Amino acid sequence: MGKKIIIVGGGIIGLCSAYYLEKEGHQITIIDKSNMTSGASNINAGYLTPSHIIPMASPGMISKGLRYMFNSSSPFYIKPRLNIDFLKWAWYFKKSSTKEKVKKAIPIIKNSNVLSRELFTNIKSSGDLGDFHLERKGLLMLFQTQKEGDHEIQIAEKARFHGLEVNYLDISGIKKLEPNISINAIGAVHYECDAHTTPNEFIRQMTEYLISKGVEICKNEKVEIINKSNEKIIGIQTNKAEYKADEIVLAAGSWTPELSKKLGLNLLIQAGKGYRIDVNTPTGIAMPAILMEAKMAVTPMNGFTRFAGTMEFSGINNTIREERVKAIADNASKFYDGLEINPKDRSEAQCGLRPVTPDGLPYIGKSSKFKNLTIATGHAMMGWSLGPLTGKLVAQLISNQKTELDITAFNPERKFT
Repeated sequence: MGKKIIIVGGGIIGLCSAYYLEKEGHQITIIDKSNMTSGASNINAGYLTPSHIIPMASPGMISKGLRYMFNSSSPFYIKPRLNIDFLKWAWYFKKSSTKEKVKKAIPIIKNSNVLSRELFTNIKSSGDLGDFHLERKGLLMLFQTQKEGDHEIQIAEKARFHGLEVNYLDISGIKKLEPNISINAIGAVHYECDAHTTPNEFIRQMTEYLISKGVEICKNEKVEIINKSNEKIIGIQTNKAEYKADEIVLAAGSWTPELSKKLGLNLLIQAGKGYRIDVNTPTGIAMPAILMEAKMAVTPMNGFTRFAGTMEFSGINNTIREERVKAIADNASKFYDGLEINPKDRSEAQCGLRPVTPDGLPYIGKSSKFKNLTIATGHAMMGWSLGPLTGKLVAQLISNQKTELDITAFNPERKFT
């Protein structure tokens, strides 16, 4: 018999959890504090990235953050602040940024992303969502300096060792894949294993599908009280209504720590803000790419080209820093000859908050404190890529099935030592 399940969070993780839970016969209610048309799930680069095998917590990242701390237009910006949760997170981030821990994380990240990529394909072939945009052209890592090129080639060799499809391109090789625009780069690594989508299209079609299947979606509702009894959560009270449930899924992204504190849980997560500019006029760009020196992403989506990037740790806020938007636009012009992002497109830039754990791996698992609580958050820049896999894992956990893969490394209660 199906259970009554509340999912807190209507981003890619919450929606995919609802998708697989509904197929198991459960009755689902999604609660989200927004209208579900903004935020990280809608403004991301749309990549499915088996190639991104290195977790964000890696050697050198803390020193980069310190170096960029007083440059708010830098690709990796940490706003100086005395906040106990941030300081604790930063300490464990530093402890997680070792070669040994990165080596251990690589196969976990790779296997998870490959599985999730196939689940995206399965969702498309099922016809449930209609013919949403999904292409597997791979991802170009474009570099203008040999230093960046050498660094990426080292990562590419690791990816190849783990069975991923990788190629190296010179200028002529890049031109074959990008014949309609001139690119200022001396070479590229082509990760043929990657794919890309149009996020807002997928979110819209998934939402429509879930509603057609009887999933209740409650937008613009903020969770105010979580009612508990012994070792169970019995219901949730929002600013608009009260809900009862057999199971709760906490998938609220960067807002999850705030909610978990209502339960006496302390999830170490910091919000990493990313920005995007959409260009609706033709650019000639055909291939998804990371502009390496700029640390930004370019994605040809369904009807527009998205320029996205930066990682900004400045707390939970939706402040658009004009200097960061300008940096994205300027860097795009440095890589693509003749490309100028106009003032209107710049003025419509949006941001989203990605939930980042200290070790760069997500939190996916059951709580030991509350028997009917499942946590699914903390995916950092892999939230989009890992959405379907996370949703399937959540459904398997709640339905008492064997999980798709070993999720020990994703334990929400793991210790960072």
